[in-house]
Amino acid sequence: MSAPLVVSIPHRLGREEAVRRLKTGLGRAAASIPVMQVEEERWSGDTMNFRIRALGQVATGQVDVADDQVRVEVVLPWLLQRFAEMAQATIKKRGQLLLTKDGGK
Repeated sequence: MSAPLVVSIPHRLGREEAVRRLKTGLGRAAASIPVMQVEEERWSGDTMNFRIRALGQVATGQVDVADDQVRVEVVLPWLLQRFAEMAQATIKKRGQLLLTKDGGK
């Protein structure tokens, strides 16, 4: 298995507000990527475990929300590893949009 793709997204919202925005905005963000489907999203406190399907492949990951950053870790199957750099940029961009002061409104 390959090393996970890790993205850290800084924020100034505090943990509680960041979790709230992620819970309400994650589905919308995923829906805007036509080749991706969220199959599972399970929250436990400030941590979300997820499973997504893209291009017929399944990727799993975890989102950890801290007071000043969100850490996203995704394990990509070998076929999707070719898109890792693009995925990393997309995760960071969409995450920053959700976690900016005006982004969650």
